[in-house]
Amino acid sequence: MSNFWNEYPDIKNELEIVKNIMKENVKSAHKDMEKALLDLIDSGGKMIRPAFVLLSGRFGEFDGDKLYSLAAIVEMLHMATLVHDDIVDDARLRRGSPTIQSKYGKDYAVFMGDFLFAKCFMLLSNNTSMESIKGVAKVVSKICLGEIEQFSSRFTPNLSVKKYLKRIGAKTAALFSLSCYIGASESGLDEKQCKSLAKVGYYIGMAFQIIDDILDYNGNQGSVGKPIGNDLKQGIFTLPLIYALRRDNNTLSKILCKNDYSEEDIKKVVEITRKSNGIEEARRLAKKYTDKAFKQISALPDNESRKIFMDVAKRLLNREY
Repeated sequence: MSNFWNEYPDIKNELEIVKNIMKENVKSAHKDMEKALLDLIDSGGKMIRPAFVLLSGRFGEFDGDKLYSLAAIVEMLHMATLVHDDIVDDARLRRGSPTIQSKYGKDYAVFMGDFLFAKCFMLLSNNTSMESIKGVAKVVSKICLGEIEQFSSRFTPNLSVKKYLKRIGAKTAALFSLSCYIGASESGLDEKQCKSLAKVGYYIGMAFQIIDDILDYNGNQGSVGKPIGNDLKQGIFTLPLIYALRRDNNTLSKILCKNDYSEEDIKKVVEITRKSNGIEEARRLAKKYTDKAFKQISALPDNESRKIFMDVAKRLLNREY
């Protein structure tokens, strides 16, 4: 696990319990697959989503046995989507390390992602209510639809801001939101309280993804953990570029009309996007979602979890980007 939770030792210890549940549930007679999945679990992710399950659960009647399993399910679901994302994107790196598909091949990675999905629903059937199972299934469907929309709109320069926001809402914010909702729901909170916490996750997820997309233009490989311009190489046009295209004098359009970009093309598009204030406009929208997240957190009942939610949101959303 990363050092992200060092300031919150109780949460860090609980996340270790969650990791152990995950490790127990990826055990397999196929030892190569088991090792690959154990390496992925230990690859240094922040485990934000499972932490949100636990933090939200503390606003109600906290049941550790139930919530630790739920947190493991959410993180394993996230891992499965990452494995499949890396196959589609032909990504070589994830969190600064070789991806499963680059180490073992695409076919192998597909089966491992499917295995993780199956394990998620096996755990769900043993530990949660039917409503939570339906909620998880609905979010998996949203994530898949978001990925399909992204794939089908590759190399499409006329993507609108509205469509982009809908896409990241499905791909990223939905799982953040579910993490908060399911932790609250399984801890006995009423529907109004559950929806309030779900909004916290949604706003954080939206801002978090916009910031990640900015870093694809303005970060460095050491901090981001993947090559700069990686989305662009795949024909995935994100918010900074969408804004830059509004001011385009056909220079960008001429480059983007291709279906394959050279390294020189990538550098040129990144340079134009920076100069046209595409990054600055994207930052402004990220700040709007960040402010909404802070406002929503401030409206929660005053307890230790609210304080941690606020601290974590600040660290996630006030990154250098």
